[in-house]
Amino acid sequence: MREAPLFSATGSRAASFVLPQPFFDGTVNEPVLHQAVKTYLNNQRQGTAKTKIRKYVTGGNQKPWRQKGTGRARQGSTRAPHWRGGGTVFGPIPRDYRAAIPAQVRQLARRSAFNARAADGSLVVIEELSFDAPKTSRLAGLIEQVGGAGKKVLLLTNGAKTNVYLSGRNLPQAQVLPYTDATAYHVLWADVVVVEQSALAGGEAIAIADAKSEGRKAKSTAKKAATKAKAKAKAAAPKAKVAKAKTVKKAVKKAAAPKKASRKKESE
Repeated sequence: MREAPLFSATGSRAASFVLPQPFFDGTVNEPVLHQAVKTYLNNQRQGTAKTKIRKYVTGGNQKPWRQKGTGRARQGSTRAPHWRGGGTVFGPIPRDYRAAIPAQVRQLARRSAFNARAADGSLVVIEELSFDAPKTSRLAGLIEQVGGAGKKVLLLTNGAKTNVYLSGRNLPQAQVLPYTDATAYHVLWADVVVVEQSALAGGEAIAIADAKSEGRKAKSTAKKAATKAKAKAKAAAPKAKVAKAKTVKKAVKKAAAPKKASRKKESE
């Protein structure tokens, strides 16, 4: 059972908060964390870097000097890569760096990041995080009271809270997000993670993504079962046809047997 320090809305130390066990189970999978962070950073890239090869550089249509007789090396264009102002060889071109990872891997990385911060003692729970109006100085004072002075702080609210977001927008080392929007990268970026208590209450809000992944699992298993049933039905269909054909043949033979017997009697 893991605990985190609990602070009141004013920033005073209240008690300790027992973190929900299904989520905070101590799992820290470093390879998955590396994969999730790398994917997140790749997806932030615009991929617009571009250089010009020699055919796109203006000029160079004419030989700089004649082929023979000058004593210098032969040249065909002043836009060749070895010339100053020439084209670039194997330079970057616009491309899409976007990558994707499975939902279960993404959720495992998220869980690992939260568990890592909880193990370091960098996870703080606050009773309520809501402002009547945007006030940067108030949020800065609250961050200092919970031990985040001079550190990178991630504040996770229970749902979108505009006033809290606007209060932290002008703080260079603070980031305010709804709890459900936080990724493994956001959690690892921060030195101190401040989570609103209602987001962790009963472990319900913290396990939304896990419930979604379980729903996807159930759907995939149902699809697999349906495809298996279809395959079995298809495999059984030819057998049923063969059995039906056999019964029809038997019936025809039985019907033809008395006629043959009557013909034999007549011939006798």
